[in-house]
Amino acid sequence: MGLFSALLGNAGSVDQETLVKEYQKLLIEGEQIELGFKLIRDTFIFTNKRLILVEKQGITGSKIEYKSIIYKSISRFSVETAGTFDLEAVLKIWVSSEANPSIIKQFNKSVNVYDVQNVLAHHVLR
Repeated sequence: MGLFSALLGNAGSVDQETLVKEYQKLLIEGEQIELGFKLIRDTFIFTNKRLILVEKQGITGSKIEYKSIIYKSISRFSVETAGTFDLEAVLKIWVSSEANPSIIKQFNKSVNVYDVQNVLAHHVLR
């Protein structure tokens, strides 16, 4: 992920081996990481059981919040693809019956947003 994209807050994909090495301790038996994306300090991970949001807080980033969102609590989601001159796409996820999206993430052009949509659809539409 380029520095410019990182400064703008765009997400770039993270390889599975790196995610497993760093976040294995969060997984339960039988849970596997499918996709992961990193913003400047935050990471979000799609597993076969849930969505895990890793949010680093504070100036040093030493305080970390791990949020788990089970797929059945996701009521809807949207993917807004890039226009002709835009370099990113936006993912919005609504949890339960909230009127506004609970999660909004922006992806840089290195991420295939259709892969993200496919993983969400696979888990949410079961």
